[in-house]
Amino acid sequence: MNFEKLLVWKRSARLSAELYKALSGLRDFGFRDQATRSGLSIPSNIAEGMSRDSSKDKRHFLVIARGSCAELRTQVYIGMDIGYISRQQGQQWLQETRELSSMLNGLINALDNE
Repeated sequence: MNFEKLLVWKRSARLSAELYKALSGLRDFGFRDQATRSGLSIPSNIAEGMSRDSSKDKRHFLVIARGSCAELRTQVYIGMDIGYISRQQGQQWLQETRELSSMLNGLINALDNE
């Protein structure tokens, strides 16, 4: 399956780009780098996983991508609490990570049922 055709990959790549743009001026390099790395990990692991031959390998990388969604969601909560991320932007990113996680669960379940 071509990962570039997957909506979950397209949306997660868009989210990653948004993170980079929105946090580019943040002077807390540790926070910025951690948030952008976890965001970048989502589409990267989807791409790597869907490029693998076995369902087991695909599943492994999708589970990692799902974990990166949870990691990013945690960072967004913290970023909102400390004033790095606006409530409005944070709520949008939280919702997007929830939806991406759900989409990844669907892909993982489909692989489990092959």
